[in-house]
Amino acid sequence: MDTIQNLTKLQTEFIDDPKFVSKLRTKYLGAAAGSEKLYINIDYVKPGGKSVKYHSHSHQEEFFAILKGSGLLRFNKEKMQVTTNDFFAKPSGEKIAHQFINDSNDILIILDCGVQDDNDEIYYPDEDVTYRKMEKQAYKGGRPIDNWYSDPNE
Repeated sequence: MDTIQNLTKLQTEFIDDPKFVSKLRTKYLGAAAGSEKLYINIDYVKPGGKSVKYHSHSHQEEFFAILKGSGLLRFNKEKMQVTTNDFFAKPSGEKIAHQFINDSNDILIILDCGVQDDNDEIYYPDEDVTYRKMEKQAYKGGRPIDNWYSDPNE
């Protein structure tokens, strides 16, 4: 361990949307701390925003905890309300699709941790798109597609 870091003093290179102008801001704590196998993020989702597009992973195990706020969790075709202090894990390879939607009037803050795996394939059932991490390429119907974005709020 080189240094202790502080959430409020995180370098902007480790913050997606540092000024928080869009509906989603992410702080990449694992990357900032030098983590090699784990990612540890904090997602801040404004009212009406989504944390990610609805998706599942082939190899990536994940853990989520609601640090503050409330929202809706889409989880394998079910919709569940989540609130401060709720948490759950999502095993890898189980085709468990998930997405958080902030349906409240306050910012939803989510701790998002997982194991990074370059062999992971991410499937987006709403669009029938598969993204292959190793190739950095999206596919639809088995064919490569260009100009596809994983941003859930565009």
